[in-house]
Amino acid sequence: MPKFEKHIFVCMNQREAGHPRGCCDPTGQGELQRLFKTELAQRGIKNVRANKSGCLDQCELGPTVVVYPEAVWYGGVQPEDVHEIIESHIVGGRPVERLIIPDAILNTTHKKETKK
Repeated sequence: MPKFEKHIFVCMNQREAGHPRGCCDPTGQGELQRLFKTELAQRGIKNVRANKSGCLDQCELGPTVVVYPEAVWYGGVQPEDVHEIIESHIVGGRPVERLIIPDAILNTTHKKETKK
């Protein structure tokens, strides 16, 4: 098996309904991670791994996904975004700008007010 060139970390953190910080995996089913993993397999992409992650601490911007080694952080990722992230970023090398969490609000307390 070739070594992994990229890792897609998908936050699987759960909180109770109505929690003020939000929740990246409200159903507890890990749907986003499963979708990433399925599409990578269907496309025969073996050098990229879709990993389950604990809390990435970007809850207010979730569901959160981060791609390494580039350290591109995505927020508000929905199932319909998975194909675009794989096609544009993983295959094409172009991060999906509309989903990127800006560095200016990554790991800050003012996330909701300042997200572009």
